[in-house]
Amino acid sequence: MDAYPEMLHDEPTDENSELYEHFRIVVDKRQSTLRIDKFLLNRLENISRNKIQQTAKAGNILVNDQAVKSNYKVKPEDVITAVFSYPPREVEIVPQAIPLDIIYEDDSILVLNKQPNLVVHPGHGNFSGTLLHALAYHFQTSPYYIPENGCGYLVHRIDKDTTGLMVIAKDEISQAKLARQFFERTVERTYQAIAWGVPEPANGTITGHIGRSTKDRKVMAVYPDGSYGKEAITYYSLLENLGYISLLECRLQTGRTHQIRVHCKYIGHPLFNDAWYGGNTIVKGTIFSSYRQFIDNCFKLIQRQALHAKSLGFIHPVTQQELYFDSELPEDMQQVLQKWKTYTGNRD
Repeated sequence: MDAYPEMLHDEPTDENSELYEHFRIVVDKRQSTLRIDKFLLNRLENISRNKIQQTAKAGNILVNDQAVKSNYKVKPEDVITAVFSYPPREVEIVPQAIPLDIIYEDDSILVLNKQPNLVVHPGHGNFSGTLLHALAYHFQTSPYYIPENGCGYLVHRIDKDTTGLMVIAKDEISQAKLARQFFERTVERTYQAIAWGVPEPANGTITGHIGRSTKDRKVMAVYPDGSYGKEAITYYSLLENLGYISLLECRLQTGRTHQIRVHCKYIGHPLFNDAWYGGNTIVKGTIFSSYRQFIDNCFKLIQRQALHAKSLGFIHPVTQQELYFDSELPEDMQQVLQKWKTYTGNRD
C-alpha cells in the first residue's frame, strides 16, 4: 500500500515555452515494490502506459537522478522525476495546404522557419489553419510520412505573429528527448527584436516575475517583488542604434508567456507595433504630423510585433549530432529597419 507521495507538477503556459510536463514524486515509506510504469500510471492523469514506457525509453524518467527503464521496481522513499512531452491532440487535424518554409528534414525531425499570422496548434478561435494542419499536409506527401505520426509532435511553440525557427519531432521518442533538452535549458535560442528607443546599458539582463495581468487576463505583467507569477530572466544586447528605435538580440534564461514582449515593455522599450504591450503607438519621437505619418507607414510595413526567433541549436535526438540553424530577418522587419536608416540618415 502506498499513501500520499509528495508530487510537484510544473507545466509551461507560454508561446516560447516547451510543451512538456514535469513531475517530481517522493515515494511513500510504506510503498510496496511495484514497476515504475504501473506506479506512474496509477498517479498521473491522462497519461497512458505506452506514453510512460516511451518516456522511459527516451531517458526521461529518473529515480534518484538516474535514468531507469519502465520495468524498474519502485522502492520506498525513491525520488522520481519525469519529463513528459504533451499535449495529446484533442481535435482531429485535417491536412491543409498551407505553405511552409522547411530548412531541414530527416526521418526524425523537421526544422522550419515559421511565417507570421500562423497559429502553432488548434485552440479557442483557431480550430483550423494552424501549423499542425500544415504539417499534416506536408507529412502525407513526404517520403518520411508515417501515418500514425499524423502531423508530427510539437516540442515548443512561438506566437502567432512571431516569426522564426522551430523544431518538430516525428516520433514520440524524438519528442521526449528534445523536450528534455528544452527542460534542462541546453537548447540554444536567440531572438531579434525591433524595440522603441535605445536601452541603457547596451547589454543587460531583465529580471522580474511574469504572470497574468490582474487588469486584463489576455496579457502578461511583470511583478518585480516576486509576489505573483514565475521567475523570468531575459538577456539582451544592442545590435543597432537608430535613435528612435533599436535592433536587439534577446536570449531567454526562462520561457514565460510573452516574455520578451512583456520584459521589453517593463524597461520602457516595447517592441515596435506590439499592439498588446503598447508598441503600436509613438513611444519615442516628435509631435510633428510628418513624423506621425512616417510611423503609420512603418506600421503598415509590419502589421505585427517585430520579433523573430533567429537561431536554434540542439542535439539531434537520434544521431546525437550538434545541430545549429540560423535564419535571416523576415522581409517586413528588414523593410522597417531600412526605412528608419533612411529616415535617420544612417544608411549602410
